[in-house]
Amino acid sequence: MIETRSPMESPAPKAVSPQKLALRFISGKYQGGEYPLGLQAEIVVGRSSDLDMVLVEDMVSRRHARLSCSESQIFIEDLGSTNGTFVNGEKIARASLKEGDRVLIGTSILKVVSVDPTAPMPRRAEMPSAARAAQTRTMTGSIDEIPLPDLLQLLGSSKKSGQLVVRSDDDVGRINLRKGVVVFASINDLSEVPPLKSIFRILTWAHGSFDLDPLDERPLPGEISASVQELLMEGLRQIDELNAIRDRLPDLGASLYVPRPLEPKLGKLSPIELEVFQLAYNHDQLATVLNHSQSTDLETAKAVLQLLDAGFLGLVAE
Repeated sequence: MIETRSPMESPAPKAVSPQKLALRFISGKYQGGEYPLGLQAEIVVGRSSDLDMVLVEDMVSRRHARLSCSESQIFIEDLGSTNGTFVNGEKIARASLKEGDRVLIGTSILKVVSVDPTAPMPRRAEMPSAARAAQTRTMTGSIDEIPLPDLLQLLGSSKKSGQLVVRSDDDVGRINLRKGVVVFASINDLSEVPPLKSIFRILTWAHGSFDLDPLDERPLPGEISASVQELLMEGLRQIDELNAIRDRLPDLGASLYVPRPLEPKLGKLSPIELEVFQLAYNHDQLATVLNHSQSTDLETAKAVLQLLDAGFLGLVAE
């Protein structure tokens, strides 16, 4: 039912010469563009038109950051920018860069990638046309390129505000952030699925696209206030535990039923098990039970397994 990978567990990349590295734009209006590293000793990034890497957007300062490249190392330094420079979710004054690192400047996320040094590369990041720039949303990209936990960590650390819209093949998730704090979430606008449960489900998505749209400041019913860090810690813990019991769980479309006569005694059930038992009696399909349960998906899934094992519920044969 749940499948994901934790970006925190990826192996450390091997050291690569700066002459074989580039900054690839994986989000923002310059998405898809690349800027080679190691071809010049210093690269100044900012909004001013006379700089090496020009990023035309309001959240980028005129002189925002400086990259210094030697034969063996790359450093990035913030130049006192208004909105800061972030490396792997951390606001930095100066930091070294290696392959796989992600840099956030304004609304652009850049990834340090290995490239073929013999291939022709532009000396400037490609600028979009005026029409394309006007149509570009605040931030857009692919969660295949930047996993959701990493993306949320960047948005939280940089105190971004907006509605993060995530689209998978089958679903649309929305996560509202106010100055880096998560205040609401939903999937397919389902009112019965509470915000926290929605966030934990969205975190399991490994494929799809995202856009960061402007935030509608009107309060929503059921608003929460949770830091990205605590949500990631709890969400990834639940995902790991769900993965451990995944092969024992029925399909989401499976139908449950209450055997008659019911031999086990209802008095033996815990409050969560009793809630899930009643939901199964009223809604039968596992996906609907998960949506209506007031408990987390992990707690509900464990209760379903216990009820099936103890004979309180059965599975309708296909």
